[in-house]
Parts: sequence; C-alpha cells; structure tokens
Amino acid sequence: MVRVGGGLEGTEPAPVSVQTMTAGYTHDVDSCVAEINRLAAAGADVVRVAVPEKKDTSALAEILRQTRVPIVADVHFHFKRALEAVEAGVHKIRLNPGNIQDREQVNAVIDACKDAGIPIRVGVNEGSIIERKDKQKRMEELGKFFEKTSASGTMTSKHAHLLALIIAKLEEYLDIFHERDFRDVAISCKSMDAAFTIAAYQEVSKRFEYPLHLGVTHAGPKETGAIRSIAALSGLLTQGIGDTVRISYANDPVYEVEDGLELLYSLGLREREGAELIACPTCGRIQVDLFTLVQDVREKLASEITVPMKVAVMGCVVNGPGEAEGADVAVFAGNKRGIIYVQGEKVANIPEEEILDRLLAECQAFQRDVLDGTVKLGEKRVEIVPPDPIGELGSGFDKIAAGEVDRTTPLTVRGSD
Repeated sequence: MVRVGGGLEGTEPAPVSVQTMTAGYTHDVDSCVAEINRLAAAGADVVRVAVPEKKDTSALAEILRQTRVPIVADVHFHFKRALEAVEAGVHKIRLNPGNIQDREQVNAVIDACKDAGIPIRVGVNEGSIIERKDKQKRMEELGKFFEKTSASGTMTSKHAHLLALIIAKLEEYLDIFHERDFRDVAISCKSMDAAFTIAAYQEVSKRFEYPLHLGVTHAGPKETGAIRSIAALSGLLTQGIGDTVRISYANDPVYEVEDGLELLYSLGLREREGAELIACPTCGRIQVDLFTLVQDVREKLASEITVPMKVAVMGCVVNGPGEAEGADVAVFAGNKRGIIYVQGEKVANIPEEEILDRLLAECQAFQRDVLDGTVKLGEKRVEIVPPDPIGELGSGFDKIAAGEVDRTTPLTVRGSD
C-alpha cells in the first residue's frame, strides 16, 4: 500500500510518490508483468495500466498475482472496464470526466470502489474536457477557447476559459461523488503548457482539499519533455502543491521514474536511495576524459551502491577541492591523474586509467563503514588544501620541466611579451 496525501487535521502528510504508466498492451500478461516489475525495480511507487478493452481487464487478476506494486486501472470510454478492474482487485481507478458522463454509470463505478475500499483519481486535461460529441456545443466552447488576450494581460482568455472549464467540470463531477458520500478521491488537471499547468494546479489546490496528482501531459521526448515537466512540477512542489507525480515522456517509462525520483531527491522531498553523483560541466580546464569517466562512475554506482552517499567527479583542480570537501567520496583530476578524497581526507593519487576502479573501491569501502556504523554520511574530517595549479597535477608541470615556461602565476611563456 502507498499512502497518498494527508496533512489535514494534524495528520502527517505522506511522502510525494512517483507514478508511471506501462507502454505495452495490458492483455499481453507476460510482457505487462515484466514491464511493471522493471518499473518497480527502478523505483516506481505506483504503476498505471490502460484497460480500453475487456481482454485488458480480464488480464488484471493474473497481472496482480505476479506484481507487488500498486496498480491503477486507466478507464476512459466504458464504465464496465472500471467495474471489471475493481472486481479483478486493482488498487485504484482513474476516470476522465470528459469521457464518462452518464450519471448512473459513474454512480455504479463509485459504489463499486466504495465497496472495495479503493480510491478514484479524477483526471482532467485540456485534450479531454472540450465537448467531442455535440458539434454545436463544441463550436461554442472552442469559440471561447480561442478568444484573444484578455484586457488584464495576466492570463490569456484562452487559458482563463480553459481553467474555468476545468474547474466547472471538476465541481460538476465531484458533486456526484459527494452525493454518494465518497471522499477517497485524487485530482489531476494536466496540460501540455507548463505555465498553464502551474496556474491550474494552484487554482485547484485552493478550491479542493483532495490529494493532487501532478503531471504535464504530452510533454514530448525525454530531451525536451524533462525541461517542460520540471519547469512546471518543481515550482508546484516547492509551494507544497502535489502528492504524487508523473513525468511523462514519449520514451521508455523507466526514464519517467528515474527523473521523477531525482526531482524529489533534488527538492529534498524524498530521502535519496543510492549515491548522489555530482560532476563539473565541460570547460577548457578538463585534463582527463571526464565525460566517459562520469558515465562509467554513474553506471557503477547505480548497480553497486545503496547508501545515499555524495560522490563528486571533478575534471580539474579549480573546482575540485571545494566539491571534494562537500562530498563523502570525491575525485578531482589534472594532467591525466586523479586525487581521491574520502570525507575530505586524501587517500590516493593515481593515473587516469586507475581512477574508475579505485574510486569505486573507495565508495564500496565507505558504504561498508556506513552500514557498520563506523562513519556517518556528510561528515568531513580535514580541510582540503588545493594543489599547486602548475604542480604535479597542473597543466604547466611538463612545460616547466622542459624549461618552456616560468614557474609563476599566471604562467608566462618564455620569449613572449
């Protein structure tokens, strides 16, 4: 079970949870189970599956027997899929107000979920709330939707109308739940527009006291979707808005989980599991193959380190010492060599080709010490004194030895003006 929301009437709010959705067909049991387990292994707290057809809900019971993470059934057009999913033992139902509007059908789903003791997420987004069947009503709604900018200038009338429509749809739909005395509800109101997503969730959070599921819909590929999603979600989360998140990509959903967790880790909303890797950006001072080293270190840490230690990989002697002081294990490089520190104490000065293995060995040893209780994370023992920039690790060392430059700072090439 994953607890969501809280914080009302003196209760402690639950940690923000990370959701994702399978990309394959639910009725393909073996593939669906494999994907769910892969997503759970990556850190997903909740996984949603699509159930557009009866063959999908028929597969749920077997899928649930072979998985351990809570499963949400995503229901769009037919209320019977929701009833079948509840009967199969699913942990949550997601309904879209724009697609299931028949009052009695909604009542049937609510009653089934109430009897089973499972929640319902009411999900609205800009792609589903505009009328799709009644052409006249659709034209009226679209006419308002595409009006010009409002005189106030604070929000386009397009967005103002859309937000009003979202609120109206939510209120209308939630009234049905209230009449059935059903309060185990979560809300989402996603958009592809990051700025509008922020405005929508801010308004919804003021009006409703239900847990909020955050997301940017149709965010795009990972390369741009990450920026679009973080632009919206980080601002909301820092305001205390949001109880669950899904970062949506047109890509392998494992990336959604990894980036969702990293977002929460970075904001201090979840306790990190595994190592935190920091690395310097590219610049003309780098004197080792930093990019390969960082990727190799990242892969090794992900597979072999479980405690939340901070590991720094720095490419030169300029920023390296400062980062090493803030890290549990760190390496900073220069002139094809690397100095490794453990909690501020120098433990090795090694050639470039040995950095990866030695750094991993120090991380493993440090992890054992943490687990044994002999050291604590984040404790610095000594101050780091930066090495001479033109000394053994500096780029000028070979030139000095060859008599090509004076040992001064800055370096002066002999014979130059």
